[in-house]
Amino acid sequence: MTDVPITVAGHPAYTGSLPEAVDVAVIGGGIIGLMGAWALAAEGKRVLLCEKGRLAGEQSGRNWGWIRQQGRDIAELPIMMEAIRLWADLPDALRAAIGFRQQGITYLARTEARMDAFARWLALARPYGIDTRLLSRRETEALLPNAAGWVGALHTPSDAVAEPFVTVPVLARVAAEAGVIIREGCAVRGLETSGGCLSAIVTEAGIVRCTQAVLAGGAWSALFLRSHGVDLPQLSVLSSVSATPPLPEFFGGAACDDRFAIGRRADGGYTLAPWSFHEFFIGPDAFRNLQAFLPQIRADLSSTHFRPAAPKGYPDAWGTPRRWRLTDETPFERCRILNPRPNKAELARLRTRFAKTFPKIGKPEIAATWAGMIDVLPDALPVIDHTPLPGLIIATGMSGHGFGIAPAIGKAIADIAQGRIPSQDLTAFRYERFRKGTGLGQSSAL
Repeated sequence: MTDVPITVAGHPAYTGSLPEAVDVAVIGGGIIGLMGAWALAAEGKRVLLCEKGRLAGEQSGRNWGWIRQQGRDIAELPIMMEAIRLWADLPDALRAAIGFRQQGITYLARTEARMDAFARWLALARPYGIDTRLLSRRETEALLPNAAGWVGALHTPSDAVAEPFVTVPVLARVAAEAGVIIREGCAVRGLETSGGCLSAIVTEAGIVRCTQAVLAGGAWSALFLRSHGVDLPQLSVLSSVSATPPLPEFFGGAACDDRFAIGRRADGGYTLAPWSFHEFFIGPDAFRNLQAFLPQIRADLSSTHFRPAAPKGYPDAWGTPRRWRLTDETPFERCRILNPRPNKAELARLRTRFAKTFPKIGKPEIAATWAGMIDVLPDALPVIDHTPLPGLIIATGMSGHGFGIAPAIGKAIADIAQGRIPSQDLTAFRYERFRKGTGLGQSSAL
């Protein structure tokens, strides 16, 4: 049996007492929050990271493990290229422990129209020095010799993968050794202010004084912000994933076409997931943010499957409170980990598609299935910025890209928190772009 996502069933690794005060508090123990906390601690800051459930219990431990430059929105490409360098610069033993492998990522095309789209993206990306190139039909067949039907591909040799189930726990140990104070099972209920500025975080275990906090709450970020009067047009979609048991290696990297994605795992199996199938639960925020998301909905309507209501306790469930007192139990305590049911029917259809594409392999056995909630924003770009509440920084809305880009986002968080100009241009990720009349750019992502 392959590894499975982290749940509340296991014992938390970090249960120490809370400090009275820190320089920066980080809210959310996914990979973005962890990398931000680690970067700040490396510069001598006293940092507390609070996670309501378990580190990487949600999307940071449920994704495909892709560390991908290819196909990114051009505004996101430079910071993603920096992230690749930071991943590759980790010590050899650490890279081995998380399963980091630069074996390339490939987008496969079944039509010439798709190849044309690849060529247009590459024309925009090439000035940045990326090693992406277009593959001919013959080169594509050589890369995946057991399959056919593709007219060509887009391939980036420097793209990589790591193992999402183990990466955050492994890196958390290193971050703790660097001085990050980590507390699992400790929800942050809200913030206290003094003179209009942040003065403390209020957790279920007590109050911690700080003048800066970083919200990296993934799918929970908009709910947290709204409780403090800050609006963010964030929604979440469900993505289902499966993993095979160990198989003879027929492809060593990761690839996708318009129907499915595959990737070799460190345990010898393959991750197998739909490429263009996700589910959206309709809730209050769906109606509130409908206008902002209309362009994205129209562009991606065929791959979005609407469901009438989220499970009880989810951020946009109909019964989830939007306001609460900081002395009361909050939604963050009532739902420690988002653990949605995978769409077994879609994953079964996926096996059939796989068998048609790889007839010599046939329908693979499935060792594990799971699902995660991906937080998305209207332009599929994150927010990495100060919020209207002085002292609160936000890093959320990674739109399925957070795992790979996290080291560079962590570095940017450290820059913002210390008043430095970040090394990368974060203009496209500013919070203010969602204000009425500002307008969003058109995505250049594939």
